[in-house]
Amino acid sequence: MPIQSCTFIAQSCWLVLVSCFFCSSSASSYPFLLFINRTFSISKLIRRMVMSKRVVYKPADQVDVSFTSDEVYVEANVKAPRMAGFLVKLFVWFLELRILKPFLLYILKRENQIHKLVSFVEIEEAPLYVPLHPYEEHKEPETKHLESDLSPSEQVQQATECINSLESVRENENISFRHWTILDYSRAYLSRETNPKKVADQFIASISKSCNSAIRMSFFISCDVEDILRQANESTLRYERGEPLSALDGVPIAVKDEIDCMPYPTTGGTKWLHKVRSCTDDADCVKRLRLCGAILVGKTNMHELGAGTSGINPHYGSTRNPYDVNKITGGSSSGSAAVVSAGLCPAALGVDGGGSVRIPAALCGVVGFKPTFGRVSHAGVLPLNWTVGMVGVLAGTVEDALIVYSAISAQLPSDQRVTQMHPRVSLPLLNLPSSMPKVKLAKYDKWFSDCTYDIKLCCSNALNQLQKIYGWETMEVTIPEIEAMRLAHYLTIGSECTSALACHLEKLNMNEVGWDARVALSIYGAFDGKEYLNAQRIRNRQFQIHQKIFDQADVIVTPTTGVTAYTIQDDALKTGELDYINAAALVRYMIAGNFLGLPAVTVPVGYDKGGLPIGLQFIGKPWSEASLIYIAYAVQALCAAEYRKPRVFYDHLSDLKRDKTA
Repeated sequence: MPIQSCTFIAQSCWLVLVSCFFCSSSASSYPFLLFINRTFSISKLIRRMVMSKRVVYKPADQVDVSFTSDEVYVEANVKAPRMAGFLVKLFVWFLELRILKPFLLYILKRENQIHKLVSFVEIEEAPLYVPLHPYEEHKEPETKHLESDLSPSEQVQQATECINSLESVRENENISFRHWTILDYSRAYLSRETNPKKVADQFIASISKSCNSAIRMSFFISCDVEDILRQANESTLRYERGEPLSALDGVPIAVKDEIDCMPYPTTGGTKWLHKVRSCTDDADCVKRLRLCGAILVGKTNMHELGAGTSGINPHYGSTRNPYDVNKITGGSSSGSAAVVSAGLCPAALGVDGGGSVRIPAALCGVVGFKPTFGRVSHAGVLPLNWTVGMVGVLAGTVEDALIVYSAISAQLPSDQRVTQMHPRVSLPLLNLPSSMPKVKLAKYDKWFSDCTYDIKLCCSNALNQLQKIYGWETMEVTIPEIEAMRLAHYLTIGSECTSALACHLEKLNMNEVGWDARVALSIYGAFDGKEYLNAQRIRNRQFQIHQKIFDQADVIVTPTTGVTAYTIQDDALKTGELDYINAAALVRYMIAGNFLGLPAVTVPVGYDKGGLPIGLQFIGKPWSEASLIYIAYAVQALCAAEYRKPRVFYDHLSDLKRDKTA
């Protein structure tokens, strides 16, 4: 354990003992108050010292992003031990003591460099509150531009035409495993090999099996059998009449329990939020999927309030990784990633506020795609993070991510977050790799290498293959102030979450909240207005810095996570856990996508020595979704031959086809 962590534990335990001693009797309260007063006097002195040594950021237009820049890469300096079980309960009790809470939060913010890099900095740029991007023409692959008046089903039809040319190629691919795709389901229905009703029956049986196994997979929070069968029967009738709504008709799609989807309550992974906020209608993205005939099969499990990266939920169970049931899935869209990885659905919806789509996608070996901020309507999504959260897609293949993206993209008038006009949706024509245009990849080597050896080796090999096979160019750059951006994002998402829930938290019985979520809410509430403004100034700086990089390159390439899926420990099952060191490693490459509203995609590229998936991420220019999907397809084409079947996998279409021929 790092010396800093031992120091933190010693400080915490010492303060707990002091508080217990002095609070044990009313006669002792006065000297205890004197102690706290003196402590805060010391804190004020420390604050003045910090102010005197505060970071002064040079203007963004003077920042050098070239490979030869003298900017220093600052690693995440997380000073907090892992806590779960009794320890996290003790910590929460201590943290929620009104008289000690401010001091402990002060220590946490100081020790983890929030004071140094955000709170007390000197910065020239004005705040930028919402990451809205003007549209600028940039190089795109061959694309199909969608007219603004197309229905969701018509947009899906356009997407299928972009990938139909690949189907004959895919049948001949020499691969040992691939997920069943949306078009596989559609062809099976059209050829009468099976029908949506039989698929629904298989799905329901598999969910029952996953709940009754020795280790519960905890895929879903809510799953309504009658509603699933109703949708499946309606879809089956449409196929019998020869009138399917789209390629998505009858295809099972899961929805993260942060998105409104009738007839389910929207819990946000909590035991209380649905009691104070009723779900009365579908979210816009869900409405669009319904218009395409998709079978919405339930609300997937998630990290409580999206306030963590592990996917461990003490209320609804810890979602298990299909590649190793003893490992985490990542969060917060844990269930959505797991159901796709396990073959229950070819695609699912998630919400990405700090990597919450891309992290679990990478850890579960599937594709995770997050569009530009504002591209997909946020109406009907829990308003936990207004300016950093975006609906995203988790899918078994890039082609399926494209189809679902085509269905849910485009703005509806009900989304009040976005007021500017956006460019038309463009879909890439997924041609054969031989016609792939040259792509220039920006790579910050020190950042790229800040991960485990297996991840670095796997992702570097993938880049070498891209250069060798497609002739893509990797250019070295410097991306300054990455750690400051991570902390500014954390401060922003925490402040927005607290603000969104403020009216409920005052009346809430905290016993209904998970222990790890209680810590998160306490920390979120510690940020003040000045810190929030400084965070938005840092956002403006990073906007300008990333624009400099995109002036030179098409995309930024990174590993998706700094670590692969780690072990779920028994002491975390009922309380959740505080593991900020692993959390920082999981979000290491996520922040620009959310804080700056940039599109990003992760694609599986290999496995570590333990057989756990590794993802490679591409961060694109604003509105460059078509380019990102094109790039992701090229990477998938290179790596698909090495894809491995998860240990937990429900092979529904194969089973149904075997039943028909038996």
